Amino acid sequence: MKYSAAIFDMDGTILNTLDDLECATNYALAENNLPQRTTDEVRGFVGNGVRRLIERAVPDGTPVSLVDAVYADFSSYYEKHCADKTKPYGGMNEMLASVRAEGIKTAVVSNKDDYAVQTLARVYFPALFDAVVGVREGIKRKPSPDTVFEVMNRLGVPKEQCIYIGDSEVDIETARNAGIPCISVSWGFKGRKFLEEHDALRIADTVSGLTDLLMTE
Repeated sequence: MKYSAAIFDMDGTILNTLDDLECATNYALAENNLPQRTTDEVRGFVGNGVRRLIERAVPDGTPVSLVDAVYADFSSYYEKHCADKTKPYGGMNEMLASVRAEGIKTAVVSNKDDYAVQTLARVYFPALFDAVVGVREGIKRKPSPDTVFEVMNRLGVPKEQCIYIGDSEVDIETARNAGIPCISVSWGFKGRKFLEEHDALRIADTVSGLTDLLMTE
């Protein structure tokens, strides 16, 4: 095996979180008398953290004070409802277990707020990750490599033995900035065509295909 650690994005990679993100977004918009967004619109807004999601979801020209209010309402709602409709992609738990059985350490690095990342990892993937990191105050979010480097230090694995797995252009850029290879997954929020247009070098179309790439490269 080439890798000693596999670092995963969360939304669109290991978990289908879209329905709960849409519900929280539209709840927060409605609370502030702003127009609702469709599932496809929310899908296009995610990837750069909740604050950026809200900035994209509100109408152009919305005052910062109102953006702040929508963000606060989203966070309050999502903290209670982040696991209502969210589900792991099929075969994900089995894949993680098999990778770990081969001695590969596993971790999550997400642009989702840390409270939600910790909750969802605990609910859906108990004992399947060695480190879980989300966005916190004072920490640069992806595509900055800072959270990836933090995980490498926690795991005690040099970057030469790490690989990053994600579903978006943000993940491709994050891996590049960290100096590690990336496997992109086409079942997430962006899709194969989008990933190819954003210079994805390796794409897994199925969870079993991802397993093969992690085990055999």
